[in-house]
Amino acid sequence: MHRFLLTAGIALSAAAVYAGGVSAQGFEPQPTYAAPAQSAGSPDLIFTLRGGVATSPEYFGSDEYQVGPDLGFQLNYAAIGPLNFGRTDGVETYGLGLRGSFRYIGERDSDDFDELRGLDDVDATAELGLGVGYTSERFDAFADLRYGIGGHESFVGELGADVKLHPSERLTLKAGPRMLLGSDDYASTYFGVSPDEALASNGLYDAYDADGGVVSAGVEVGARYDLNGPWGIEGAVTYDRLVGDASDSPIVEQGDRDQYGLRIGITRQITLDF
Repeated sequence: MHRFLLTAGIALSAAAVYAGGVSAQGFEPQPTYAAPAQSAGSPDLIFTLRGGVATSPEYFGSDEYQVGPDLGFQLNYAAIGPLNFGRTDGVETYGLGLRGSFRYIGERDSDDFDELRGLDDVDATAELGLGVGYTSERFDAFADLRYGIGGHESFVGELGADVKLHPSERLTLKAGPRMLLGSDDYASTYFGVSPDEALASNGLYDAYDADGGVVSAGVEVGARYDLNGPWGIEGAVTYDRLVGDASDSPIVEQGDRDQYGLRIGITRQITLDF
């Protein structure tokens, strides 16, 4: 089960409009100002794509890992009729605003793991939502709220902040805490064991009712390096500790409360002029 965290959007705040970024396990917004009227020869759309590889636990609480694709998207500039959002010169400005948020969670198939014998399968889930983000030269922060469609149909929240360093004009380093919160339905889907599942497991699991709250807390350390032209490299290492009812789940006791992730990808900025 590979998990993607994709956050993207255009937001208006006090004297600031920004386009969100995309990443596999974290998000660094890239705010820009509301550009003046589009001039002749200006592009209509500028965005950045990222592709690479990532490793993450097979499922929440697993002590086994798999390698999968890392995908990303960042909207830098868009011209919509007479309105322009973002900048065409790649210069960052800072501020507070709304942002879009999306996360994909792969399916959990109990037939693929002996330790999940008797548990129900969980379909893949797409989480959609909004958040608030703040970006400055040295510090970023965000708070997102998403709703799941598919495997779980419930609310989750995510909080994060980063301290940033710029050793050179091309290199940006960042590090900061992360926290994931989930509703009762979310916790029950991934960490609970129903009486029927306990019976089907033939004694492997006892019934367990998982309540919502703080699901995990951890840290992310990332880096971005701008190559010549439109190309770049991005990567991040993540650590999350399952806590609360998630930590006490018999599913997690069969695996590991400590969850690690690693991703690295190549970025390419694309400019379109319709």
